[in-house]
Amino acid sequence: RLKVTLQGSQPPIWRRLEVPSDATLAQLHHIIQTAFGWEDYHLWVFRTSAGDYGLVDHELGHRDAASQRLGQAVSRPGARFGYTYDFGDDWEHDILIEAVTAAEPGTAYPHCLTGRRACPPEDCGGIWGYQDLLEILADPDHDEHAERLEWLGLDNASQFNPATFDIDEVNS
Repeated sequence: RLKVTLQGSQPPIWRRLEVPSDATLAQLHHIIQTAFGWEDYHLWVFRTSAGDYGLVDHELGHRDAASQRLGQAVSRPGARFGYTYDFGDDWEHDILIEAVTAAEPGTAYPHCLTGRRACPPEDCGGIWGYQDLLEILADPDHDEHAERLEWLGLDNASQFNPATFDIDEVNS
């Protein structure tokens, strides 16, 4: 059981996931993308005590995430490791291993147990850009309000609720 939290988010944006220990880090990347609602447009890397894993990049020192299993990279409850998505916006995720238990018969893995808050839109400028975006959307008199609505494809700011989290949508 993992708790994945988007660093710097206030209030916190997080997901609690159950994933198989034999999932590769490449598979975990796709699980996190789905759980948060990211669109998998950008580079990414896991930073573990066993090394950095993502798409192979010798210049950056990233090993092949498809070759490393979660249970090999980190396996004890209380262990933490990092996941960075989008090297420009630098969405830093803290991953905490909350528990390692036997799989429940009849349960499909991976799945999301719970979570809080909506995922920020892609390419909004990282956590600071997201905070600015929320302030702009909340102020109809802001100079950039109409421009940001258009960029997001919204008719009005009420169509984006940062407090929304739909567990059924994530698990489907």
